[in-house]
Amino acid sequence: MLRSRLAPTPSGFLHLGNVFSFVLTWLIVRKQHGHLHLRIDDLDADRAKPAFYDDIFTTLDWLGLDYDSGPRSTEDCLRHWSQRHRLPAYNQALERLVQQGVIYACECSRSLLATQAPDGVYPGNCRAKNLPLTAPNLAWRMILPRETTIAFHDVQLGEVSIDAALGQGDVVLCRRDGIPAYHIASLVDDIEQDITFIVRGEDLLPSTAVQVAIAQTLGTEALSGKSSQTLPNRFANVQFLHHALLKEDSGKKLSKSHDSLSLKAMREQGILREEVYGRCAEFLGITMENPSLQALLEAFSLQEILSTK
Repeated sequence: MLRSRLAPTPSGFLHLGNVFSFVLTWLIVRKQHGHLHLRIDDLDADRAKPAFYDDIFTTLDWLGLDYDSGPRSTEDCLRHWSQRHRLPAYNQALERLVQQGVIYACECSRSLLATQAPDGVYPGNCRAKNLPLTAPNLAWRMILPRETTIAFHDVQLGEVSIDAALGQGDVVLCRRDGIPAYHIASLVDDIEQDITFIVRGEDLLPSTAVQVAIAQTLGTEALSGKSSQTLPNRFANVQFLHHALLKEDSGKKLSKSHDSLSLKAMREQGILREEVYGRCAEFLGITMENPSLQALLEAFSLQEILSTK
């Protein structure tokens, strides 16, 4: 059975770009009679606000996007589903990487890196320092040598090859405050939740490359409770679809920092969800006079969508 997920972050109000990705994922899962899981990526406690959690549930309900497992409210998420309850699983994966000798501690501050690496590519300052991993206020980075080419198949783009270190260098997998970073948490969750199909924006192609690299580095080590299959084999079987991005009129990628472009603001302005469905249909190349979620589902064909790109 196809298993996919919606994985919003409660770091701002959802915008049309988020909604398009949600709708596309929902259409694929429902068309394939699969299983859709709601996972809220909320490890970044500094940015996670109750209003942003609430907005996720309000938006999904307003759009009529149902899902088969996951939290049903902000309170339910915080009490039972938050990623903060899964820290032991993330830390276990980090420890396996430590044992393989690919993790090192980094003391570089953001201000220092802004000066030394204005292009955002970490220059490897701390690789050879052998700073103790147990010391406080240090980030953990994973060694990603230049030209670490990662290849995977995308159902829309075909065969993709990316240098995992391109644009970032050695990636942070544990923050200075001791909280596991996005890449390790997302990878572990996707594997332990048996996700088989991941829909992402094309801007996250580098993230996919990093997570594939992490899975390959972990090798044959299995995660807790999943001893029957090895981690890389299970992640290697995941199918990816990286879709084009909805953009502002200026051509820039939609951002949660622009509240005026949020679904919350649109609802308050009286915009109907049928208009949102119409935007989604247009972006998918589907023509319909009376847009609705059911009409989208009836008209949607993944193969036809792929053939038009």
